[in-house]
Amino acid sequence: MGRVSLILGGARSGKTARALALCAEPPHTYLATAQPLDSEMETRIAAHRAERGETWGVIEESLEIADALRDAEAGTTVLVDCLTLWLSNLMQHDRDVEAETTRVIAALATTQNRVVLVSNEIGMGLVPMEKLSRDFRDAQGRLNQRIAAVADHVEFVVAGLPMVMKG
Repeated sequence: MGRVSLILGGARSGKTARALALCAEPPHTYLATAQPLDSEMETRIAAHRAERGETWGVIEESLEIADALRDAEAGTTVLVDCLTLWLSNLMQHDRDVEAETTRVIAALATTQNRVVLVSNEIGMGLVPMEKLSRDFRDAQGRLNQRIAAVADHVEFVVAGLPMVMKG
């Protein structure tokens, strides 16, 4: 397994469960990008907490994940869950997605920690009708491509089954 891994998949494909399995050996830190903006998201976050258990350190960071990667305790495996929510947060705050992605890639290049990143593959369906949805889909595709290019290991998860794409 490489130092930087990317786990891709659709919604409810099993990608987080796969990432947790790859990071099972402590010490490990969960870098959560979700924000509890409504009760449904609060429920999802609680389910993720229960799924990973109490051995995990947690960093909650919705925007500055490059800084969080740089600041993570040395010698830990960092699970970033997920890049899709991070991208949504960046776009909501009118941040420069390409510049922020470059910052994350630089952090991945310099960290001594093992990092596993989770991201949705959303470009396999219909072309969205709304411009914002098309812009998001396109930005997600570019983000996934850039992270996959620097990752040592890439998997695509379908129905809970991982397929190794790289490494």
